[in-house]
Amino acid sequence: QVQLVESGGGLVQAGGSLRLSCAASGRTFSNYPMGWFRQAPGKEREFVAAIRWSGTNTYYADSVKGRFIISRVNAKNTVYLQMNSLKPEDTAVYYCAVSRGVITIPNSPAAVGSWGQGTQVTVSS
Repeated sequence: QVQLVESGGGLVQAGGSLRLSCAASGRTFSNYPMGWFRQAPGKEREFVAAIRWSGTNTYYADSVKGRFIISRVNAKNTVYLQMNSLKPEDTAVYYCAVSRGVITIPNSPAAVGSWGQGTQVTVSS
């Protein structure tokens, strides 16, 4: 069993920042790429960011590029999402994800092997 536990969500005003954390445990390979998705009410779950094991290759959705930063600390089995300059349209449940394979980038739901339970991010105007 692979467990992904998100934390760090909350309520923030537009223009503010939040840092999400995802702690991985269980039967998972530490070199699998990981990522973040989000889903707003009535919307499709969408890709936000992904990162390889090395941390040197990162990927972002156009909607968050330049505002969000994904990183990971492999010794802690933890991936982070630093969210800056938050906008009301960033309001969603944010899900941590691990890819289905070593070389698979989790940039779409089909590429995801395991999901976290999600953490709510609400950005007020």
